Amino acid sequence: MLTFRPETEAQLVEAVQAAIAERRRLEILGLGSKRAIGRPVQADAVLDLSGLKGILAYDPAELVLTARAGTPLSEIEAAMGEARQHFAFEPFRPAALLGSADQTLGGLVAAGLAGPRRIQAGSVRDHVLGFSGVSGRGEAFKAGGKVVKNVTGFDLSKLMAGSWGTLAALSEITLKALPRPETEQTLAVSGLSEAEGGAFLAAAMGSAADVTGAAMAGGQALVRLEGIAPSVAYRAGLIRALTGGEVTVHDAAASAATWAAIRDGAAFADRPGVVWRVSCAPSAGPGLVAALRGEMPVEAVYDWQAGLVWLRLDAPHAELLRTHLARAGGGHATLIRADAPTRRATPCFQPQDPALAALTQRVRAAFDPLGLFNPGRMD
Repeated sequence: MLTFRPETEAQLVEAVQAAIAERRRLEILGLGSKRAIGRPVQADAVLDLSGLKGILAYDPAELVLTARAGTPLSEIEAAMGEARQHFAFEPFRPAALLGSADQTLGGLVAAGLAGPRRIQAGSVRDHVLGFSGVSGRGEAFKAGGKVVKNVTGFDLSKLMAGSWGTLAALSEITLKALPRPETEQTLAVSGLSEAEGGAFLAAAMGSAADVTGAAMAGGQALVRLEGIAPSVAYRAGLIRALTGGEVTVHDAAASAATWAAIRDGAAFADRPGVVWRVSCAPSAGPGLVAALRGEMPVEAVYDWQAGLVWLRLDAPHAELLRTHLARAGGGHATLIRADAPTRRATPCFQPQDPALAALTQRVRAAFDPLGLFNPGRMD
């Protein structure tokens, strides 16, 4: 397949304009780490953005980083690590489930998949300050800014997060960089049912402990605390007072490994089957899983105080899953891991109601009137 690999924004504009002139539909790729999420793209050529790489500006004192969209996340994290900073939303790493070693900054933003700290730090779109890119009209444009308080009008930066490359080919992105916690600790409570675990996590989130991770995995309810050591120790006492169950403490290294596994759905990495990532109301998570277990074998890991549920099923069961999700109060079910034939036959992203679907189509038409970018991926 024909591949365009621009190394400058001017070359990116030329590549898109050439595709417009020749009516070539484009699959937008960085390192391909999340290529297996969504329906297979029906494209005539590949627009490889991995050549658009490099950190353009990073001042730790200003807590802002600007890099080209094709910059590997590992390179960015190495630079931030020297300043003891990070992306607080904990970006999902696809390596465990999809086998990809690294991802680009543009792919991270386009997917918009945040990790456990989302309950405290917010989503990916909350940390995007600005970007530059090329629309499906072949026009370079930019939105937002390079400082935290420099966004006026409609914030297009938030629109790009979760667009999965269907609106624009990103060339440059600016995000917030925040200080890493001095230390962390996880309290693991055993002996609770899923319903009891959900109630415990709700109590922990409602306490003054400033929880940055609340999950259920491996038969345990897990609470993460981060900050300076004396504060973490004090807040751990507040969490202990909320439960009569057996409490095990994970030190900083063990805690980091635990939450990395939860972030990436790693419990299902070596297990066959289909993997879904389901978001719903935290109070609805355990009930949704219980309803599904009444009809099929299900394995589940809960994050975001049970508002995010990783599910492993023997087959997609998409209609049944979404029926139970609607009964539980609604939400979104995204197919994360399945083979290509299954993805072609399954709505991988949550179907939208008619009004929202019509609005989505109008937005796409405004950015990409010919439907050049990642055609079919989100259908």
